[in-house]
Amino acid sequence: MRLLNLSQGASPEPSRLRGTARLIALAMLGFSLAGCAGMFDKKEDDVVISDEPAEKIYNEGLTLMNKEEYEDAAKRFEDVDRQHPYSEWSRKALLMLAYVNYTRGEYTECISAAKRYIALHPGSPDAAYAQFLMASAMYDQIPDISRDQQGTQRAIEALQDVVRKYPNSEYAVSAKKKLTIAQDQIAGKEMMVGRYYLEQRNYTGAINRFKVVVTQYQTTRHVEEALYRLTEAYMALGIVPEASTSAAVLGYNFPDSPWYKDAYKLVQSRGVDPQVNEASWIAKAFKKVGLSAG
Repeated sequence: MRLLNLSQGASPEPSRLRGTARLIALAMLGFSLAGCAGMFDKKEDDVVISDEPAEKIYNEGLTLMNKEEYEDAAKRFEDVDRQHPYSEWSRKALLMLAYVNYTRGEYTECISAAKRYIALHPGSPDAAYAQFLMASAMYDQIPDISRDQQGTQRAIEALQDVVRKYPNSEYAVSAKKKLTIAQDQIAGKEMMVGRYYLEQRNYTGAINRFKVVVTQYQTTRHVEEALYRLTEAYMALGIVPEASTSAAVLGYNFPDSPWYKDAYKLVQSRGVDPQVNEASWIAKAFKKVGLSAG
């Protein structure tokens, strides 16, 4: 029987989820259960009384899952929860339900099961994995950069929760990697809109978009261009001190950037050298995150 493994990079994908000790415990046959995992928020009509042992149903779900019959496996894990709602098997089945739904691309169902697990069992050793599954399901639904990015923002918040709540877990490293990519997506969207405003000569609108990148997403690959575009927009408005500051900050932090070379030429065309104005919001934004501003 194949078992789940969370030891390789904390990725939710099935090929990398077989073998961890915690989920081996979930899959053990004949495990003696005792006690109650907590009360589930269910109506009496939703609870089905069954003579079928919870352990038997659960193990049938595992068998189906290992055969990659994920839809049928999900139904068996649901049966455990419905028929034995107050058992320890139900707690384990709920986590497996979230995993199986993630594996088969049923992200809404995965998120629902993971949220319920976290709400009912916040102190469980597997709560970190449930949070990571939920965040990964959101991350996998990040839309194309040309579309609304509210889904991306939700994924970022869920990934940040993994890092914040479970910083020492095996999932924090993977969550940080996904977080970097998701933040880059948001920054890319802001850049796309900002460029459009520049083309329309809506310089204030463009500055507001590039400001989001500079103040909130300094570690993304878009920050160099954002600083150049700020230089460009401020020069177009005749606000030379801000343009000079933007160019200087770009040069201090990314001296070899082709964007800096263009920014330098642009401010020089007005007879000005790039120089940091310490009162500028640009300088303050970079000092706030520990990056040089001059």
